[in-house]
Amino acid sequence: MLLLDQPFVSNFLRRTLVENALPVINTTGAETQLLAEETAVDCFRDNPAQLLQSNSENSFDWIAENLAFSDLPRQVALLKDKVRFREQLQPLYPDFRFQAVAANELERVDVEALPLPFIIKPSVGFFSIGVHKVNTIAEWPDLLDAIQRELAGVTAVFPEQVLDTTTFIIEACLAGDEYAIDAYFNDIGNPVILNIMYHPFGSADDVSDRAYITSASIVSRNLEQFTGLLHEVGSLAGLRNFPLHAEVRVDDNGHIVPIEFNPLRFGGWCAVDMAHFAFAINPYLMFLRPEKPDWENILAVKGEEITGLIVLDRSGPLTTKPVTHFDERRLLSQFSHPLDWRPIDFNRYPVFGFLFMETPGGDTAEIFKILRSDLTEFVR
Repeated sequence: MLLLDQPFVSNFLRRTLVENALPVINTTGAETQLLAEETAVDCFRDNPAQLLQSNSENSFDWIAENLAFSDLPRQVALLKDKVRFREQLQPLYPDFRFQAVAANELERVDVEALPLPFIIKPSVGFFSIGVHKVNTIAEWPDLLDAIQRELAGVTAVFPEQVLDTTTFIIEACLAGDEYAIDAYFNDIGNPVILNIMYHPFGSADDVSDRAYITSASIVSRNLEQFTGLLHEVGSLAGLRNFPLHAEVRVDDNGHIVPIEFNPLRFGGWCAVDMAHFAFAINPYLMFLRPEKPDWENILAVKGEEITGLIVLDRSGPLTTKPVTHFDERRLLSQFSHPLDWRPIDFNRYPVFGFLFMETPGGDTAEIFKILRSDLTEFVR
């Protein structure tokens, strides 16, 4: 069954629900009302292995309140809290350095004792909100002010289970290429990968979620090693019948280190739909049936075109600047083959919209152009 909530349900997910008559728990945030909450809870009491996935972390409070008798709240809390997640992974990564700091203690952090560069972010976070890279000690005072300004505009938008700014994690800056993985663990704990996306950045200091890309070559060269990593982490955390969205780094020696594992959902804001645009895979059905993608045949007939997800985030100079209009027509004109444009209420959320697009023959020029844009050209 599915547990739907704000902030976004894609048309692709809605069609999947209707065409397959999938049971959706009737909560306040659900847009499709099929299954009473009491009935859903009884299903979990009768069958602890009941499959559940959500489109949003906003649903975590419902899980904690209604499914406390199951193992789901523990698993969600373990993966959602970046400090607890790092502690859980210490047997696999004993040399990885990190520390938790209360928000009201940040000004007293001995920055000189920390290895530079490092990353600071909320321990319970979402959407790269409050995430910053620190390269020098001199940056620290201004960075603290920037974090406060950034969080002031969004803490009321997301519930505490999604964004909790009372504790931050400071951790080593991981080298290498970053990837995002949509996957699930089956009933015996084996991972099933539904998509692999490369996460390019506009500069060495960029920590945004502006762009993700996938292709046959990206999946084929990483499928085996990422499956192995998921198996290690899943075994350590005891994950079964469990969907997730993972982010990892791979260094020049091929060493993989997890950044975070986001529980019970795939890519946020229905970004998991990229599997549909790129490979004709329906990730929601794959988990709920459950099924595995036939990657051998999928990749055999897939060309070298690149499918991309562009996140038009409201960041940088647009964080505090008043905006009355986003020029989506001008945005779409920058891309040779846009697939799906999903506008968002940018006065309520820190994002203008999401664009799925495609480029032929491995061409990434369009993607890197938008990566380096501050988006001011599209607003008034």
